[in-house]
Amino acid sequence: MDARRTPLYDQHEALGARLTEFGGWSMPVTFESIREEHRAVRTEVGKFDVSHMGEIEVAGPDATELMQRLTSNDVTRLEVGRAQYAAITDEDGIMLEDTIITRLVDDADGSRYLFVPNAGNNASMASRWTDHRDAWGLDATVNDRTDELAMIAVQGPDSQALLDPLVDADLGDVKRFATIETAVADTACSLSRTGYTGEDGFELLVDWSDASAVWEAIDCTPCGLGARDTLRLEAGLLLRGNEFHPESNPRNPIEAGISFAVDLETSFVGRDALEEVARDGPRQRLVGISMTGRGIPRTGYDITDAEGTVIGTVTSGTQSPTLDVAIGMGYVDSDQATPDNGISVSIRDRLVTAKIESLPFVE
Repeated sequence: MDARRTPLYDQHEALGARLTEFGGWSMPVTFESIREEHRAVRTEVGKFDVSHMGEIEVAGPDATELMQRLTSNDVTRLEVGRAQYAAITDEDGIMLEDTIITRLVDDADGSRYLFVPNAGNNASMASRWTDHRDAWGLDATVNDRTDELAMIAVQGPDSQALLDPLVDADLGDVKRFATIETAVADTACSLSRTGYTGEDGFELLVDWSDASAVWEAIDCTPCGLGARDTLRLEAGLLLRGNEFHPESNPRNPIEAGISFAVDLETSFVGRDALEEVARDGPRQRLVGISMTGRGIPRTGYDITDAEGTVIGTVTSGTQSPTLDVAIGMGYVDSDQATPDNGISVSIRDRLVTAKIESLPFVE
């Protein structure tokens, strides 16, 4: 099956982007260089096409209950125009997805939410919501809008200054994890102060047909998935398929270090299993890895203690453009998950020295 194309595919080709398949989509890896795109976001501002992410709206009288029972955080605490991070877990507490949920509307017909699954998982998540809605007899509509909405992320310390002249709103009033309805470059837009880079920034949802005009109006460095990955890794953010996957790397949110997104006072699928993990402690924990010897920790490499006993596995790794040191993330046995603990990473049958770091690497 051919990879799907975002509405900005032609712009990416015209700019000479190196394209790859990701989550079933043809996406730019880089336009000029990963290092330069990374630097732009850390020090100035860059823009990303993230239209490969899913967008699912849930609305109706029982929308809040449906969201509450299928996500790990407390949806009832969300005010209109506010968002939260949450996990989507199975009965065993294993993460199927991590997601951002936004409460869009409260009115006489109930509430309306938008949640964003990872690339390629919109259909499975929409089915999960409709299946549970029907099984529980709840009154809510589930609308997969992934093919209707485009998403552009504008990230970096200069993102507000860049967008201010283009937006019909005072961005200084938009707090972190807040969403407003506005216009960008005279185009209707849902704008959120969110992102996946560790920097200040915004994510813009626009109609598919308006994406090209908005992209062209935002004059800054175009960035690809390569820089998005190095930025999120420095920020200690999870990537589905690396830090967790329900089949290849089944993990619960407590192991993965996102306990803050789990509210055990609520009732959701997987809650009882996670209560046991919270009580007994996880067998392993996600940690940062900083190499002190020469080598880059790559996905799947063994992590060992000082004596060479395997204690875990690397999930992500790179040469940090900001820190100019090789870094990674991985799971290690909980009794080894202490910052500055000396470890080694097995790289091509050679044990290379490293140490455990607190996340994130870059504040």
